[in-house]
Amino acid sequence: MLCIFVAVSKEKNSEFSVFKRLFQATRSYRWLFIGAFLVTITLAVLGPFRPMLMGEIVNEFLNNPGQKDQLLFWIAILLVILFAEALFQFLSSYMSNLLGQSIILDMRKKLFKHIVSFRMKFFDKTPIGSLVTRLVADIEAIADVFSQGLINILGDILALVAVVLFMLYDNWQLTLVALIPIPLLILATRIFARAMKKAFQQERLQVNRLNNFVQERITGMAILQIFNRQKIEMNHFQEINKEHRQAHINAVWANSIFFPIVELLSSISIGMLVVWSVIQLEWVDSDEHVFGEIIAFTLWIHMLYRPIRQLADKFNVLQRGVVRAERVYELLDRSEHIQDDGKVDQCDFSKEITFKNVWFAYKDEDWVLEDINLTIKSGETVAFVGATGAGKSTIVNLLGRFYEFKKGSIEIGGESIVDINLNYLRKNIAIVLQDVFLFSDTIHNNITLGDPSISREQVIEAAKAVGAHDFIMRLKDNYDYNVGERGGVLSVGQRQLLSFIRAFVYNPKILVLDEATSNVDNESEELIQRATEKLTKGRTSIVIAHRLSTIQKADKIVVMEHGRIIESGTHQELLEENGHYKKLVDLQFK
Repeated sequence: MLCIFVAVSKEKNSEFSVFKRLFQATRSYRWLFIGAFLVTITLAVLGPFRPMLMGEIVNEFLNNPGQKDQLLFWIAILLVILFAEALFQFLSSYMSNLLGQSIILDMRKKLFKHIVSFRMKFFDKTPIGSLVTRLVADIEAIADVFSQGLINILGDILALVAVVLFMLYDNWQLTLVALIPIPLLILATRIFARAMKKAFQQERLQVNRLNNFVQERITGMAILQIFNRQKIEMNHFQEINKEHRQAHINAVWANSIFFPIVELLSSISIGMLVVWSVIQLEWVDSDEHVFGEIIAFTLWIHMLYRPIRQLADKFNVLQRGVVRAERVYELLDRSEHIQDDGKVDQCDFSKEITFKNVWFAYKDEDWVLEDINLTIKSGETVAFVGATGAGKSTIVNLLGRFYEFKKGSIEIGGESIVDINLNYLRKNIAIVLQDVFLFSDTIHNNITLGDPSISREQVIEAAKAVGAHDFIMRLKDNYDYNVGERGGVLSVGQRQLLSFIRAFVYNPKILVLDEATSNVDNESEELIQRATEKLTKGRTSIVIAHRLSTIQKADKIVVMEHGRIIESGTHQELLEENGHYKKLVDLQFK
């Protein structure tokens, strides 16, 4: 059976490689793995020893029916073995589950750390549901490889070997007779393994589709209800759900065929054992220990086929785990993270920001930014305006290294941002986005993002400076008020004010406001304008806005079109040029 297991595992090099990596994951818990393995070996020996002891008890009692004390002695030994088996089974189950959970604890931490280091480009093209599936369900299936699969399979294989050795030691002729159906069982097992592999791959795809569909529809529930799409999406869900069910039924169908075959072959082995014993009448008459031997062999045959049945179950677990592990390792092997080779961690962020011949494209040479040359002086407020798709937000993304420019350079204080340590760079740049994201947590934790170095007093001081303290104090529990998922219980303006407080308490050297007032009402806009003046004071600030009224006081206004800078200057200078900016102003204030 070990050869079969290895052969199936090596059907594809990639599958064998995944299994090898899973096995290597036990290195950090070497002693726990060794302990679980030793307990499993002990169980493998104790199990086959019990039928032999029962056969001896039967023979002893039949030949010497009056020796009840001797019978009680053997029964006592048998009970001790049974209790020992129960103890070792507990230890085996506990240690293997502890091993599995410990391994996935490390693996899940490693995968999450790996994912959060990816470029934004990766998240733009990867469904959230797929990532959630890999972090939760796929890794949990890997835990089953260790808690229910790998060690138990090794134990079952050892038990098979031990049973066969005990049978050969007792009577090699009866052993050969009992093993006649085994080749048929090996063939059935190989066919079953291939069928299960295909079924689990299909099941994996359908689980991923189902997760993605549900995640996207729940996230976009407002759109579904506004456009009355509930019935249509329900029909789509039913189709996907049916395909998921069918993929699962395919796996159940293979199980439903395999297990009756195992039971049938087990019964055939016992039947051949009985027939052989009856045929060998002379041997039966000449051996006074025949009855105990038949009982022992009957129990051994059950023990021989029981691990094979269990191997099928555990092989299912192993197959599912390997298939899921392929997905996890595929993600771990991706190198889409930002290259953080920067060593500079003492840059002067109060100095000027320079864009020199910067080119950028999301794909190949489909340029979004073309030959950008711009200098933002220390403490200066620079506003970017232009039509949607002009490249305004892309400049911000390049400055924070959420995307990497293709040509040219971006420097802060004479240092290329590529040479600056990424954590140090982002620590000194605060970005207030148009679409504010709040976690399902308290207002205080959403402002500090869990940073214990920021006190409640600092948060309150920042809230007062921004002008948000009054509305927070009107909420139940004030700063300990839970805003719900994505801050859904707050208005757009309130969420925007919280993002300003968040930027304020982190005290950045460079501030970026990306469409910060585009979705708020006039009253909220007034509050945000005052917060903007407070927040930009004494800082180098970059403002992106559609509402031109919000950036008229900027030190410099940069007008962009089709990824190029076409005009720059103060509000008054650009009006006097009577160019593109003047047209934008006329259109907006007409």
